Amino acid sequence: MTDDADTPPRLAPDEADRLAAAIARWGRELGFDAIGIADTDLALEETRLVEWLAAGRHGAMDYMARHGTTRARPAALVPGTLRVITARLNYLPGDAVPGAAVLAQPNKAYVARYALGRDYHKVFRARLQRLVLRIREEIGEFGHRVFTDSAPVLEVALAAKSGLGWRGKHTLLLTRDQGSWFFLGEIYTDLPLPTTAPQPAHCGSCRACIDACPTGAIVAPYELDARRCISYLTIELAGSIPEDLRPLIGNRIYGCDDCQLACPWNRFAAMATEPGFAVRHGLDAADLVALFAWTEAEFGRRMEGSAIRRIGFARWSRNIAVAMGNAPCDPAIVAALAARAEDASPMVREHVAWALARQQAAR
Repeated sequence: MTDDADTPPRLAPDEADRLAAAIARWGRELGFDAIGIADTDLALEETRLVEWLAAGRHGAMDYMARHGTTRARPAALVPGTLRVITARLNYLPGDAVPGAAVLAQPNKAYVARYALGRDYHKVFRARLQRLVLRIREEIGEFGHRVFTDSAPVLEVALAAKSGLGWRGKHTLLLTRDQGSWFFLGEIYTDLPLPTTAPQPAHCGSCRACIDACPTGAIVAPYELDARRCISYLTIELAGSIPEDLRPLIGNRIYGCDDCQLACPWNRFAAMATEPGFAVRHGLDAADLVALFAWTEAEFGRRMEGSAIRRIGFARWSRNIAVAMGNAPCDPAIVAALAARAEDASPMVREHVAWALARQQAAR
């Protein structure tokens, strides 16, 4: 599994039980909000994945289809995998302007709460690596590989299987005590650890997340059409955003949290304790005109260490242009759009022209 794993350790049942309990304890000491252990049987999820891909609901995310069923077969992705250690880490920054308040101000930019601070891939991965080191100190070398939304892993399915929560109707993981504002990460390992029990689902007849979705992307309970999802449109989609969906995006310039904001279980959400997830550059309620005035160099500098930087300046500008087109008519917005009417990017020019037309029609 790794270069330093020559011979997997053989743990007696009582040793495996003690190690599993220790891993949970070490995880808490390292600041994780929950630790679970799952086996590798994801046959049911594989069927759902194949059907989802066949329906084309992954949109332009070709990597979803490229890895195919490997996503649902941990031992195929990482040979030798027997168990998956799963971890939860809260990310909701306590210092952020409440999301609903930002959405209610169309001249402000809404950024998904997970992206307000440092790139979670780096923060979470470093913490998981520290857990690996702690296990190694205890038992010596062992086979492992760490994932933080960085490879074809069915993280929600694994987290649910290991008892970290249940899959909500919006397809995200939910918990009764901490809602859904958290990241998930995994350690694939060859350690024969005892598994932790799954939790029962507690969504009942609630459909708050389905009704709250601005674009109707949650087409049925537990079914998401990524092609309509604002997170997909503003982050994953590299080209032009379909015109019929642009007005529905509102002022959301990077991702969307509406399904989480509507979920009753998030009344119990816990704030992040990781300092790296604190708000940076005022992105929790930034002014659209101010953000649109950034140069490409300024975008690169300000977004250093942020997950947002990966979408690039053109997509960032495209998204802000759409939000400006959805805002009430404002001379400052019109002037900002007009200043970039001849932008070097054809994609940005297209969305700026659309936004200007919307502003002019709103006069």
